[in-house]
Amino acid sequence: MPGSVILAIDQGTTNTKALLVASSGDVLARHARPMHVDYPRPGWAQQDAMQIWDAVAGLIAESLAAAPGVEIAALAISNQRETVVLWDAATGEPIAPAVLWQCQRSVERCAALRTAGVAGEIAARSGLGIDPLFPAAKIGWLLDSIPGARARADRGELRCGTVDSWLLWRLSGGTIHATDASNASRTQLFNLDTASWDARLADIFDVPLSLLPRVVPSDEGFGGVAAGATALPAGTPVQVMLGDSHAALFAHGIVEPGRVKATIGTGSSLMAATAARTSSSHGLSATVAWQCDTRAPQYALEGNISVSGHAAAFAAALLGLADEQALTSLAESVESSQGVAFVPALAGLGAPHWRPDARGIVSGMTLGTRPAHVARAAFEAIALQISDVLDAMEADLGQPLAELSIDGGAARNDFMAQLLADLSGHTVTRPEIAEASALGAARMAARALGYGDEWRFPDATRFEPRMEPGRREAIRRGWRAALDAAVAAGTGGPPE
Repeated sequence: MPGSVILAIDQGTTNTKALLVASSGDVLARHARPMHVDYPRPGWAQQDAMQIWDAVAGLIAESLAAAPGVEIAALAISNQRETVVLWDAATGEPIAPAVLWQCQRSVERCAALRTAGVAGEIAARSGLGIDPLFPAAKIGWLLDSIPGARARADRGELRCGTVDSWLLWRLSGGTIHATDASNASRTQLFNLDTASWDARLADIFDVPLSLLPRVVPSDEGFGGVAAGATALPAGTPVQVMLGDSHAALFAHGIVEPGRVKATIGTGSSLMAATAARTSSSHGLSATVAWQCDTRAPQYALEGNISVSGHAAAFAAALLGLADEQALTSLAESVESSQGVAFVPALAGLGAPHWRPDARGIVSGMTLGTRPAHVARAAFEAIALQISDVLDAMEADLGQPLAELSIDGGAARNDFMAQLLADLSGHTVTRPEIAEASALGAARMAARALGYGDEWRFPDATRFEPRMEPGRREAIRRGWRAALDAAVAAGTGGPPE
């Protein structure tokens, strides 16, 4: 085993992974731990912040134990985005569960902001539309819901940040409170034009800026690991922190307009690099892809889907199947869904629809409907949601996107990948990079450390559209009707 490697951590919603990566990009070892999510009330989603930290610390120890004598040149972190942690600055203990990106508990605060007429100003400053997905309203909710929290925040006793900041605080022994530009840009408190926290946004969301970490470039280096914090030697540099979807974009090598990647995990993120900040009029978000060195940020256009790959796991459980492979086999046993549509609005609808009030439905059933039709509809739902975002991206960018590059757990399913090509009408490519987020963070760290940028991944598998256009349009027409029904199911009436 090479003597000097990068330890890449990908802290995700359902799994946390650790990779030992050589400077050439070769993965020398990998370890993973599953993560537990709590759903204490309808629409709520949270995790134990200490379990998040314990998983990371445990994987670090496991990785080093499996590679005795290895020299860790740096730590590179990619993380689930929009999940927020609030903790005691003195003890480092969280004072509440980590509120996940999927969580809808701030829906009423978001509705009040829309009523107040500030949605346009928020989007102009942050690039993001009002939605419970984003942390700003969640932070305000936490401060007002935990007894004494707001007063403690005013006294400087609390710290708040996304998962990267929380991990860095623990890694540094409570001495470093920082985040990178990609994660900051997802909070709805960050101004895309000034590349800094925005006092006006903080005032709108009632969040004290004193709670928040300082923002630095994604690859600048975030300090060293404290003695005894983990199994790593004291001073091991934390070289890179990057939101998971941004890290995946970097792994795919997409730095110019014209290509788009989709990370298909629990949810999905479609992201396309843009030459400058791009405003959306079709339900997408402008965001910072990353910032390297002290150069200007690389911007991107993004569409976030709340429940994507998780729709298959949900459908498998609903049908009493053992796993998603069983669901795939069942779906492949029929040629079509026979008009059945499954809208997995289990945490509302994300981009490009942004209807947090929508509810999941299965529609179009008849006496001839069988479990196989519902199974196929679940996979179609993943592909159709992504297709909606692709359409919005092409409309915003004013140009066709010739190719979609995919990664993530659900992307490894050939049946789903072919459905995505068929229903989107786009060529789909799947580079053989199983852990794109971790590898993207490692690749950025390798470049920052001067190892060069010569990484080469195996050739991608290609999926070409095979579906007859008339059939594709019929399925998408039924999907649009099902979306309307999902919105009506949440509001008690037809969509506005």
